[in-house]
Amino acid sequence: MQSSGRPHDDPAGDVVRWAAFSCLLVPVVLVVYGTSFGGAAVATLGLFVVTAACLVLLRQSERTAARVRAEERLPSAHRRRHSRGGPAGRQGCPTSEAASPHD
Repeated sequence: MQSSGRPHDDPAGDVVRWAAFSCLLVPVVLVVYGTSFGGAAVATLGLFVVTAACLVLLRQSERTAARVRAEERLPSAHRRRHSRGGPAGRQGCPTSEAASPHD
């Protein structure tokens, strides 16, 4: 059951939104528990940098996964042409003729 009323079409976006929320919540908690404003600001900046790096990595991962899925949907004739299995893959081997059991 979806609590927000929208389908989960962007799971990476959900992770980033929670991370951004945490980036805002952490400095408040740090200040409440006695950390200086400067220390809280440095912690916030560090969290934002880590969140941005994670966003870049998540998006790159999504693009790579989409490209792999697209390659898997290629026609089977294309895949057979590059296949290494079967007797056709061994035609160029110089020792296959000498070690053949049919000689």
